[in-house]
Amino acid sequence: MAKLPTHAIVADIGGTNARFSRVNLTSLALDQIAVYPCAEFATLADALAHYRQQHQLTGIKHVAIAIACPVNGDEVSMTNFHWHFSVRAMQQQLDLEALQVINDFTAVAMCLPALSATEKVQLGGGEAQPGLPMAVLGAGTGLGVAHLLPVNDQFIPLPGEGGHVDWAAQNEQEWFIQQMLAKEYGHVSPERLLSGPGLEAIYKALALYRRQVAEPLSAAAIAQQALSGESALATATVQQFFAALGSVAGNLALTLSTFGGVYVAGGIAPKLLPLAGQSEFRARFEAKGRFSAFNRRIATYVVTAEQPGLVGAAVYLKQFLASK
Repeated sequence: MAKLPTHAIVADIGGTNARFSRVNLTSLALDQIAVYPCAEFATLADALAHYRQQHQLTGIKHVAIAIACPVNGDEVSMTNFHWHFSVRAMQQQLDLEALQVINDFTAVAMCLPALSATEKVQLGGGEAQPGLPMAVLGAGTGLGVAHLLPVNDQFIPLPGEGGHVDWAAQNEQEWFIQQMLAKEYGHVSPERLLSGPGLEAIYKALALYRRQVAEPLSAAAIAQQALSGESALATATVQQFFAALGSVAGNLALTLSTFGGVYVAGGIAPKLLPLAGQSEFRARFEAKGRFSAFNRRIATYVVTAEQPGLVGAAVYLKQFLASK
């Protein structure tokens, strides 16, 4: 087994912003965090080179990058931005000893074992059992989904595109939402509801369902009005969001028997956490007919860690280097 370097660089690359940090590979402590708009750089290599130079980290030769797109080989193309690159070519260009590039939700999954008790909030009952499969889903710009398998003191991430499976309505209100979305998009996936644009779509649909006149609102405005209690429609939108989220989370639990817990990450749920406890999230998570008792045993959490993608990339890199 190779000796681990003391420090590495980790990155979490989204369609809008690129986050970089130095990480201590022993403690997984992050420092020298920087956030850059992706649009300021022609390539990801340029952004990484700028970060290393600006923070005088050109001597660090080990890097892990979590990125918001499928990673299925050497060629990587971002889904919501124009960056396209070869992992091997970037490693050579920047003179790196190791460059690991992983899907962003692979990184979020890898962070789960490193979460402290203060970086997650449990919703409802159940108990996480060490050494058993875990699932994570996160609503933000889209809906990320992944699983994590503990195997022989290591962790195997199972990224996927579970945000794009079929979404199933459970009541009359949801049938109305589904019909509206089907007219607009054809296929209705969980991501159409469980995302920033999804929150806006639910708000629009509920206004029509309730025969109310409501000006379109941004996801941020809907969240703010729901948290302040100033808009009954915004509050109902958030309640519908958590109900649908609970159903989808419960499906993930059944799919891989995730007795290690189901974790909700992403940018939206942690901001709306004050409303989660009074929502139908946990009831819908458990509402699985003959298998309701099965899901009742599985713990559910909201991840409140500030940089799960960066920490997860560090855990992934550490495990990769330790296995060499």
